[in-house]
Amino acid sequence: MNILVCAKQVPDTTEIKIDPVTNTLIRDGVPAILNPYDGYALEAAARLKDKDPEVKIVVVTMGPEAAKAVSKECLAIAADKAYLVSGRSFAGSDTLATSYILYNAVKEIEKVEGKFDFIFCGKQAIDGDTAQVGPEMAEWLGYGQITNGLECEMNGDKLEVLKEGADGNLVLSIKAPAVVTFTKPSFDPRFPTIKRKMAANKAVIEVLGDGFNPDMDDAKIGLKGSPTFVRKSFTPPVAAGGEILKAETPEDVVKLLVGKLTESHVI
Repeated sequence: MNILVCAKQVPDTTEIKIDPVTNTLIRDGVPAILNPYDGYALEAAARLKDKDPEVKIVVVTMGPEAAKAVSKECLAIAADKAYLVSGRSFAGSDTLATSYILYNAVKEIEKVEGKFDFIFCGKQAIDGDTAQVGPEMAEWLGYGQITNGLECEMNGDKLEVLKEGADGNLVLSIKAPAVVTFTKPSFDPRFPTIKRKMAANKAVIEVLGDGFNPDMDDAKIGLKGSPTFVRKSFTPPVAAGGEILKAETPEDVVKLLVGKLTESHVI
């Protein structure tokens, strides 16, 4: 079984600050990490490989040359091979353009690695939080999809996915080929071993650059292929502190509250 995992390098959002003048993200000095949700997708693939050593895990990352660090991290954790999609013409792509580029990358990589049975993605990237790229890839590919997966296992010729739902978890089955996006499960992803880290550091990451697919429509990639854009980012204003009412009994607190609301003409 062939599994493709989509992994993204993202800024560590716990370190990001907003420039109060320009209302833009300050990325200088912010460390880059593997998108945590993509880490959950990789762990889901690794658990399938634990049960069936014949499973092959290939990782694809889209980003600048520096994103090779994430590719190597994935190799160190569980992946067998990694590809980087990187080119000037891809810069500025929104989720639709990104999904189109990755769709083309899937078809190109399949020429070497064979057809993928399943494509695993994180449910969203922590820098954009759109949760759109995985489902959009499924649409380009014409595949079925399950979102918000927690864990999965093969049952015959179907993949059974425990899906997080608004009113409780569901168990859904889907046949290959399909796209599954993953959210945070009840367990933590595995850490890389020293042996795998050493091998990953020596690994050659294959790059799909500008024009890797001559049939790709240039009007659908980069800024010109992106129908959406971010006008600005800003820090929400901090709300004024409230007043804490104290009294001997709950009944007295209620009387104080009613009095305050009456004075303010709220009631």
